[in-house]
Amino acid sequence: MDLPPFLLDHWLAKHSFATPPIAYDLASSTGPKWTVGELLALGDGTGLDDTVLSYAPSEGGRALREAIGTFLGVDPDWVVVTLGASEAFSILLCAAARPGTNVVLPSPGYPAFDPMAGVWGLGVRHVRLSRDNGFRQHAADVLDAVDESTVFALVNTPHNPAGTIMPRDGIEELAAALHRKGVPLVVDEVYHPLYFGKPQPSAASLSNVIAMGDMSKAMSLAGLRIGWLVERDPQRREKMIDARSYFTISSSPLLERLAVHALANRDVLLTRLQAVAGENLVALSDFMDRVSDVLAWARPAGGTVCFPWFRDGRDSRPFCEALAANGVLVAPGDCFGMPEHMRLGFALLRPEKFSQALGIFERILREG
Repeated sequence: MDLPPFLLDHWLAKHSFATPPIAYDLASSTGPKWTVGELLALGDGTGLDDTVLSYAPSEGGRALREAIGTFLGVDPDWVVVTLGASEAFSILLCAAARPGTNVVLPSPGYPAFDPMAGVWGLGVRHVRLSRDNGFRQHAADVLDAVDESTVFALVNTPHNPAGTIMPRDGIEELAAALHRKGVPLVVDEVYHPLYFGKPQPSAASLSNVIAMGDMSKAMSLAGLRIGWLVERDPQRREKMIDARSYFTISSSPLLERLAVHALANRDVLLTRLQAVAGENLVALSDFMDRVSDVLAWARPAGGTVCFPWFRDGRDSRPFCEALAANGVLVAPGDCFGMPEHMRLGFALLRPEKFSQALGIFERILREG
């Protein structure tokens, strides 16, 4: 199968690594960056000199699985470590794929989801998230999309790119209803626990839920390339581990050790993310009020991104190109199949630089 162009990564690769570099990155879906030195300086620190550069267990080293289990409040034996959430999703598709079957996915959603399902021969049934309804996520809508050929349904909460959440009671209701149909619920919670209202526990402990997460988003450590699946069913978990053995064999022991240290100091990482994202979201809300004659949005309830759109329905790509030429990077909506939208990240830049970026954004918007 020929994969379609990955428009989001093409856009990011074109601009994020340009020379000279973009001054204000609002296209990123991660939080403030950390250096290895900054990370190692947290807590009691950790030496890396005695790390053996061999293979790790395919399911992940015990220390890392215990750290993830503690973070999520689950048995570490349920945890399967992966090469980011991307490998986690591929493993799910590989383990579930059967001729004539389908998966239920949100739309809009992460752009890799639909093509990767197609690679494994799976059909896709969409849960349409309506901007007229603030992109809200409802259990009933997911259930309506499930049919007799569905092998799993996925909910992304907090959602990329819209920033909406499915409340805990909705996830519990959905997982129980899907169990009666023999369909597991996959909860993509890479942005957990970044919420701007009432905190929500991880869904990983719920029955009939396979949780998917990583160190890239809420932990702001994308370069570690550490993700995970949490699966309580031992037979399905064994299939996941076998798939991982075929795909990538294991993670790097060095990166696993850094991830263990990061999770031990997660309160520091998460506090910084919450502070930056929270302050920037206030500034962004004020900005959206000022430009509400041109742009509309659904204020995010969690995560690090939002998905504003042009009220007149124009294609956002020319505007995004103009922004990039002035040093501000946002992702055009055609990367998500909705050209009038833009994905805007608000957690990478410190508040002073974020405000500067919004000033340039507003100037280009008014000039256009």
